[in-house]
Amino acid sequence: MIIKTDIAILGAGASGLFLAHFLKGREYILIDHNPIPLKIKVSGGGKCNFTNEFISADNYLGDRVLISEVLRHFSNRDTLAFFKEINYQKVKNNQYFASSSDEIIRKLNQKKFIAEILKVEKSGSFIIYTSKGKIIADRVVVATGGISYKKLGATDIGYKIAKDFGHTVITPTPALVGLSLQKEQFWMKRLSGVSLKAEIEIGDKVFVDDLLFSHRGITGPVVLNASLYWKKGKIRCNFLPEVRVKNSNKLLSNALPLPKRFVVEFLKAHDLKDTPIREAKEAIKLLQNYLFAPAGNFGFDKAEVTRGGVNTQELNGLESRLVKDLFFIGEVVDVTGELGGYNFQWCFSSAKYVADRL
Repeated sequence: MIIKTDIAILGAGASGLFLAHFLKGREYILIDHNPIPLKIKVSGGGKCNFTNEFISADNYLGDRVLISEVLRHFSNRDTLAFFKEINYQKVKNNQYFASSSDEIIRKLNQKKFIAEILKVEKSGSFIIYTSKGKIIADRVVVATGGISYKKLGATDIGYKIAKDFGHTVITPTPALVGLSLQKEQFWMKRLSGVSLKAEIEIGDKVFVDDLLFSHRGITGPVVLNASLYWKKGKIRCNFLPEVRVKNSNKLLSNALPLPKRFVVEFLKAHDLKDTPIREAKEAIKLLQNYLFAPAGNFGFDKAEVTRGGVNTQELNGLESRLVKDLFFIGEVVDVTGELGGYNFQWCFSSAKYVADRL
């Protein structure tokens, strides 16, 4: 079977579906091996955190000039206007969640050609080889996403296509993911299930949010955000953010606004005694300035997004500088956002940016 079309969109996730929405009346085909955009469906606990009240290039890792240009073209306000018919609400940290991710999917739903994408070549027109035959297209938009959540059907086909056309792919690594621990921090594993508010500083980035201890290491929103910027080396953790410690005769384990189980394990691990606050300067200083180097992360199976991707220096806007009429949008590009709706916003903004240039 051979299908001919003007525009072929490879991938029917957030960016591919959003792009297709703005191509109504145009001749295009939307190709994906998944009939349902599973990443949208499971995100945000099934409620899809689709954007944020405050968004700028500061919330992303990548080419700041390109990110700013794309976000200006289609902003978070534009996203909220697009989804105005669905039920959504703003929750903590100014994140916008739908009442159900199914509402997002219904709004974006488009007719899809369900097939596995095998490879893409160009001989005058583009030739997309799929498990159900060939598709001939004048223009191709790669919207295949990253490789996190492989159990949801994620593949590396977008990176392979980019490389086949001569593009550099910045090595994909897990991001927005839990961090594993060195032996010196194994005491944290004994706290599995305990959570507290913490501040993590990495480079010039500082995040304050919930930290969750698990049997594998540390996770929770503050850790996921820090993981975006961590590659190796030490991070600083303050277990008493926004807390002014006052002298008292109360024991540390009773006086501090921390889970008692955490305080007990912390003191035990560092050979410190549970003394009155006024005598515990060393312990308090360590709690407020705890330096350690993670051993690694929980891997792609637990990562919410993929850091790395198609090198933006080889794109003019989001069109290939090497191959005319070849575009890349969404997570397949080397642009990665923090936790809180930033990555979906990038998918939507980059899709609209390209839609207006096709």
